[in-house]
Amino acid sequence: MSKIIFLDVDGTLIDYQAKLPLSAEEAVNKARAHGHRVYICTGCSKAEIAMRDFRSMELDGMIGANGGYVEDHGKVVMHQALSKAEVKHIVDWCNARQIGFYLEANSGLYINDYYVTQGPEAMYKYVIGKGKTIDHPEAFKQDAVNDYTLLHGEDLYREDVNKVSFVLRSYQDHLDSIKEFPDLVANTWGGRDEQALFGDLGPKGITKEHAIHVLLDYLHEDASETIAFGDAKIDLTMFACCQYNVAMGNGGLEIKAAADYITDDVNHDGLYKAFEYLHLFD
Repeated sequence: MSKIIFLDVDGTLIDYQAKLPLSAEEAVNKARAHGHRVYICTGCSKAEIAMRDFRSMELDGMIGANGGYVEDHGKVVMHQALSKAEVKHIVDWCNARQIGFYLEANSGLYINDYYVTQGPEAMYKYVIGKGKTIDHPEAFKQDAVNDYTLLHGEDLYREDVNKVSFVLRSYQDHLDSIKEFPDLVANTWGGRDEQALFGDLGPKGITKEHAIHVLLDYLHEDASETIAFGDAKIDLTMFACCQYNVAMGNGGLEIKAAADYITDDVNHDGLYKAFEYLHLFD
C-alpha cells in the first residue's frame, strides 16, 4: 500500500546547517520511485525552501508556514496569510522593543534593521545548541547572512506575510507576544522550552495538523496511510493526525515521547534508515 509521507525540514530532512545529506536525498527519491508520495511539512515559506539546495530530490508538494500554505504538484491548495493590519501591529511592536525579525512571505524574507545584527548571532546559537562545532564563529555568522536572500530596506507593512519570526532576547518576549497578540498563534523555535531562540506569530487556527487535513481532503485520502517525521515540539501537531510517527534521534524529549519509532539523527543517515525500517523501498 502506498504511503503519504510528511517530512519536517530543518533537523529532519536537512541538517542544522541547511545541508541535505545524500542519504536523505536518496531515501526520498527511492520512496517516490516505489509509489509513495512525499511532502515537506515545515515552518519555512516557499521562498525559504527555494534557498535550500535539494539537488535532484523531487517532492510531491509542500506544507509551509507551519500550515499556512499548502501546495500539491505546483497547485496552491490553501494559503492563509496574516492581514496587513496584523503585520503592521507585529512590525511596530518589535521595532518599539528593538527586536530583530523577518517577515516570512512566499516572495521573500523581509528583515528590519535590528535583525541585521541580532539574526546571525541567534542562528549561531541555534547551530551550537544542536551540538555542532563551529571553528570560525564570525565567518559562520557572515555566511548565515550571505547564504540566504534577506530583503532589507523594503516596505514591511505587507499583505503577503505567512508568519513572522523574531529573535527572543529572553523567553519573556514570547510570553509578552502571547498577551500582545491574543488573536494569533505564538510559537517558539530554535531551542527547548525557555531556552528557545526565536518566537513566531501566525494566523489563529493554522497548524501542521490542520494543513495535513486540508491536503488529504484535496487528495481524497484519509490519514490511515500517513507517516510523519519530525524533530521538534512544533511537529507534535503532525503526530496528532498521522497514522505512524517517527522522531529523529536529534529530536527533543517531547517529540521522542510522542513517536512510534525513533531513528538516528539527521547527519547519520537517520531518514534513510527509517525509510528502510518502514519498508518504503520494498
